Amino acid sequence: MAVPVFRFAPSPNGELHLGHAYSALLNAKLARENGGRFLLRIEDIDITRCRREFEEGIYHDLAWLGLEWEEPVRRQSEHFGEYGKLLERLIAEELVYPAFMSRSEIRAYIADAETRGERWPHDPDGAPLYPGMEKQMSRRERRRRIDRGEAFAWRLDTEAALASVVNPLFWREATSEKLDGTERIDAQVEAWGDVIVARKEIPTSYHLSVVADDALQGVTHVVRGRDLYQATGIQRLLQELFGLPAPIYFHHALVPGPEGRKLSKSLRDSGIRVLREAGATPAEVRGMIGIA
Repeated sequence: MAVPVFRFAPSPNGELHLGHAYSALLNAKLARENGGRFLLRIEDIDITRCRREFEEGIYHDLAWLGLEWEEPVRRQSEHFGEYGKLLERLIAEELVYPAFMSRSEIRAYIADAETRGERWPHDPDGAPLYPGMEKQMSRRERRRRIDRGEAFAWRLDTEAALASVVNPLFWREATSEKLDGTERIDAQVEAWGDVIVARKEIPTSYHLSVVADDALQGVTHVVRGRDLYQATGIQRLLQELFGLPAPIYFHHALVPGPEGRKLSKSLRDSGIRVLREAGATPAEVRGMIGIA
């Protein structure tokens, strides 16, 4: 029987808060209880926001909480070449297209459509779906604009990608933190529209790099916050396109912030470093989130 593999994969674009502590401690706890491995992965593909000082803070905070992880730690920014090869496959199979519209152009296009009475669809996170005008653009025009140096993002042609997949898309979701039962969840991929899978300057995105790394590292159980539940559908589609294995998922409840809203790095909600400097002990922090 394969050894179960769990991972905690934060982005070093701010300080860890109680929600991160809960996810990290839960993954480590489940790995220990199931005789598995616990990995730490640094998801630092956003080279404009991720900083080494935040990464060092992650190591410090997790060690202070009593966690240990396998070395070496995988840092995504060191593997752009690997993600780029996957992107090249999608380009060669014509499953992605360069999207040139800026955010202001997208807003103006949608506003114009809505003034004409069109009800514009939104993704599960509430963002309007991308218009996808470039799918009708000729290869020659796409190449001309790319060679001219225009900014663009590679977007997945979701309709074409779904048409290329033979098997029904679903994932296995654990029904409790004990991971002793799973249910089949049908992936509602169409709801996301044409998501970004890479950018002009960065040959990857969260969705592309996370499925690549989970497969490469042999992750068998993805335990993460409920806010990523719907995004699993897109990741299952990419796994199918690349022929990658699908782990079992468990999306745990989020630790609520002030007034019940989601905790935020930008607002420094319940930061681990802040709590530590205020005199809290690791045991007290564990008690705050209910993991003894």
